[in-house]
Amino acid sequence: MLGLPSIPAVCLRPRDLRRGAVLTMAFLAAVGAGAYTGCWDREEGATAAAALTGAPTAEGPHEAGTADREAVARAVAEAVAEGKSGKKAAQEVVSRSGDRWGTVYDQGEYAAFAEGLDGRWTGVGVWAGRAPDGMIKVDKVQPGSPAARAGLRAGDRLLSVDGHAVTGLAVTDVVALLRGDAGTPVVLNLSRDGADLTETVRREQLRTEPVTVRQRPDGVTVIKVASFTRGAGDRVKAAVKAAPPGEGVVLDLRGNPGGLVTEAVTAASAFLDGGLVATYDVRGDQRVLYAAEGGDTERPLVALVDGGTMSAAELVAGALQDRGRAVAVGSRTFGKGSVQMPTELPDGSVAELTVGTYRTPAGRSLDGGGITPDVPAGERVEERAVTVLGGLGVGP
Repeated sequence: MLGLPSIPAVCLRPRDLRRGAVLTMAFLAAVGAGAYTGCWDREEGATAAAALTGAPTAEGPHEAGTADREAVARAVAEAVAEGKSGKKAAQEVVSRSGDRWGTVYDQGEYAAFAEGLDGRWTGVGVWAGRAPDGMIKVDKVQPGSPAARAGLRAGDRLLSVDGHAVTGLAVTDVVALLRGDAGTPVVLNLSRDGADLTETVRREQLRTEPVTVRQRPDGVTVIKVASFTRGAGDRVKAAVKAAPPGEGVVLDLRGNPGGLVTEAVTAASAFLDGGLVATYDVRGDQRVLYAAEGGDTERPLVALVDGGTMSAAELVAGALQDRGRAVAVGSRTFGKGSVQMPTELPDGSVAELTVGTYRTPAGRSLDGGGITPDVPAGERVEERAVTVLGGLGVGP
């Protein structure tokens, strides 16, 4: 969502950045962009998510490019001493390193990132991505948002923001132009069906609900997790407990770009009674993520996945699949299996650098390959899921 940081990781306040287990397995830059845009494009990060961090590679954790944090810090210190931009210097080092998932935030952007992990953001309420011709297009407009009230529509092309042309810009840069204080105006120049139009909208503090629940007429409970922002895991657990006894559950992770790893583990715990969720390494130091005990291990479960299922969402789907707890239905997931951690830089900016990879309980690395569903499905995916639940002993 433009102006919306939606989705990735274990995030700490700036002064906590140097403390150990800080995982941003989800959107790092996605927050800078994908989450800000809410859509994913493999060219830039998946319709907008790739803005999230860039396209994944099939390289192993030691083969993929990784920026040296000390080198980044030195570059920033030297740039600041010369009166230059520390953030730009850091970005250049990260770019040369080949760390395709690395990104750099200034203080304001990182504050917005942290805000987004609470499901809050300041913006106008549009999801956007990059069109094949390089233009920025509106993919979705949030109901009730400033953009919706101004009449913006999906399919509109964004030409400029406050007079700054955006065609060809990275989604993260567009997000930076759209951000600002709540109540401040922003002028958007757009193109619709060949005609140009200009709208002035005021930024607002917006919120998103990461978990929605609905009951199908056949008794199946569908739990849609849009992102693993703060509180999402407990919402999933509450939804499972409230589901009708004996009925199946569809856990819909399609389009979920990730989020806080702690929330992902809590969500997986809703269906597991302890045990392994994932392992990961931080510069060679192996670590383990365990589910809490007491989850529902009997209720039939199907997990819906697609190419927009990323990072922490893949961690959940992979754990439930490997543990034999859920049947995965849909299409192959994005394949974002690397771990990023934040480092505070001398000028107060923050660099998110790749430090390792995570693996599923069966030892699978998802980086570049993603999760292959047990039951491939294109159209009518939810109906296919209900059919699978029927084969597991529930449903019509």
